[in-house]
Amino acid sequence: MVGASAITLNCVPLPNYDEQKRKLKKVRRRVVVIRGALVETKARPLPSSSSSSSSLELPTTSNSSNYYAVVKKSVRGRSDERQAETRALARAVGASVYNPELLASKYGSQPLKVLRRALGILISLGGFSLSLFLDQRRGQLDSNKRLRAVELRKIFTRLGPTFVKVGQGLSTRPDLCPPEYLEELSELQDALPTFPNADAFSCIEKELGMSLDSIFTVISPSPIAAASLGQVYKARLKYSGRTVAVKVQRPGIEEAIELDFYLVRSLGFLINKYVDIFTSDAVALIDEFARRVYQELNYVQEGQNALRFKKLYADREDVLVPNIYWDYTSTKVLTMDWVDGIKLNEQAAIERQGLNLLDLVNTGIQCSLRQLLEYGYFHADPHPGNLLATPEGKLAFLDFGMMSETPEKARFAIIGHVVHMVNRDYEAMARDYYALDFLSPDVDVSPIVPALKNFFDDALNSTVSELNFKTIVDGLGAVLYQYPFDVPAYYALILRSLTVLEGLALYADPNFKVLAASYPYFAKRLLTDPNPYLRDALLELLFKDGRFRWNRLENLLVQGSKDRDFASKEALQPIVKLLLSPDGEELRSLVIKEASRVSEAVVIGAAFDGYKSLPEPMRNLIANGNPVGSLRMNENEVADMLDLRDRIIRIWSLLQSSEGFNPALLQPIVQVLQEPEARNLGGRVVEGVTQRLAARLLQQLLRPPPTAQS
Repeated sequence: MVGASAITLNCVPLPNYDEQKRKLKKVRRRVVVIRGALVETKARPLPSSSSSSSSLELPTTSNSSNYYAVVKKSVRGRSDERQAETRALARAVGASVYNPELLASKYGSQPLKVLRRALGILISLGGFSLSLFLDQRRGQLDSNKRLRAVELRKIFTRLGPTFVKVGQGLSTRPDLCPPEYLEELSELQDALPTFPNADAFSCIEKELGMSLDSIFTVISPSPIAAASLGQVYKARLKYSGRTVAVKVQRPGIEEAIELDFYLVRSLGFLINKYVDIFTSDAVALIDEFARRVYQELNYVQEGQNALRFKKLYADREDVLVPNIYWDYTSTKVLTMDWVDGIKLNEQAAIERQGLNLLDLVNTGIQCSLRQLLEYGYFHADPHPGNLLATPEGKLAFLDFGMMSETPEKARFAIIGHVVHMVNRDYEAMARDYYALDFLSPDVDVSPIVPALKNFFDDALNSTVSELNFKTIVDGLGAVLYQYPFDVPAYYALILRSLTVLEGLALYADPNFKVLAASYPYFAKRLLTDPNPYLRDALLELLFKDGRFRWNRLENLLVQGSKDRDFASKEALQPIVKLLLSPDGEELRSLVIKEASRVSEAVVIGAAFDGYKSLPEPMRNLIANGNPVGSLRMNENEVADMLDLRDRIIRIWSLLQSSEGFNPALLQPIVQVLQEPEARNLGGRVVEGVTQRLAARLLQQLLRPPPTAQS
């Protein structure tokens, strides 16, 4: 059962036991779980034969009728919604999809139309290319990067929707564009003028097959917002009185973008053939991008994206995703809940509402991490206009036209990549690019390692949590730009998502670090996820040169406990199972050695605590008041032992303080420890501890007696 509310049935006694039992079974069969709400009967157990027949209670007739009416209404509502979605899907059957062969066939027979558009594009982009050529001849290519980036942004805006989308796409590709271009092109949001309201209203009536006044009681006389593919109106539905946002597609946009993509794809063939410095397949990149834009043209698909996003991520009370109204949605019209809110880049307005921008950004970061690394389905266009702060303090996500998915293998590789960065293991970082599909398996990564080392050795002078994400993106972008990387579309969109969120945070707090805000999630995943890749990454983090780094474990627990989903029981069981697996002998040897050292630290720590609790005369009688010397240990060794003991105590306290912890949660681990391999492991630990303590005792016995001088 899911949800937060329940309907409790009022009860009265029934006189007949058999009648009670029959009605109780009937009620149990009618218990219905509805998505989003919990409807539950609290039926009591059947009484024993010695119980009074009046001890059983069932719903009264009136309240039972109300209960069934609520259930019936909810079920009918879900059924109506599914039917409405089916009707919307039927309206979208003829939606266009990207087909380069069909475009070639269509425009191959319209040479004059193609020529006119090609000349317009060539004049604009040709002038820009000439400026770059002159900059290079004059040695001003680097100094004029910002100027040319601004110029390119303005050219894309003039050329229309297709090139606005191209610019937005390039703004996510650090392997294709220098940082100055990435920053300027990322501003290509809401860049186009509005189109006439009459065209928009005519489109609504044509698409939905109803007159405007039969759908809405009121609609805004002009658009509330405009973007590259459409514009949005605010309206009130006639049948329910709900306030909604109605997005209407720009007229003639499909024909405009298909001609442009036909021309751009033709240019891609020329780039592949004649431009050697461009290492990626230009045609493949154009085709992938065109498919995404065509998906954005299908508003029914966008509605389904929103529905999927809501199911995955709106389970959190601080995240809001609007509902879709399928009866008023088609390929070119999308109707959804109107969300009252403030754009995240309007800090002053947010603070006037009594809200904290950094809290909202943190919500966005945590939700983005779940999108990117947990389910893999993520919002690929989280610019400030698509992220709103509601008066209740929720973060609302809008515009689900551009979505993407992270492959499962890449999700784990990204987390492993962070671990390798923390460990400064640059060779492993370079190898991660195979798993991330940045490089084909036949590419040698050894030349890349020095570039990673040069950048991260400087960047990691401070702790990783102090790093600015944009600094890392820019540094990695420089590496990607110099070497033969083929950055997948999903990764470029990930970079864009996180840099946008960090940019919003830095606007509010220049010292904000998105990696520090992300640490709790990464720590929780490393400690709790049983995936073999992440288990190996955790071992890399915790073990070095045969020694266990307790400080790393303590830090992971401190950070992981900040994540509200963290549970220590989930962290313990996978580690124990890994330790007792058939392939875990090497790990067992390390654990035995470390467990012996920990046990010795606990024993010696207890001895020192006991020594300190004695009266001073008795302490003077023990080893002449020098317990350090009596154990044949120097002061540094003792300090290390006591520090280890104290760290173990702190780690145990962290486990105990995690939400939902109680000792009974360790029972599954105790059961695992009863297996033969575990008992053998315990015996080896005891043997190791005994040997270490025996060696200490033997040193004490063989020590020469102290001289009078000493």
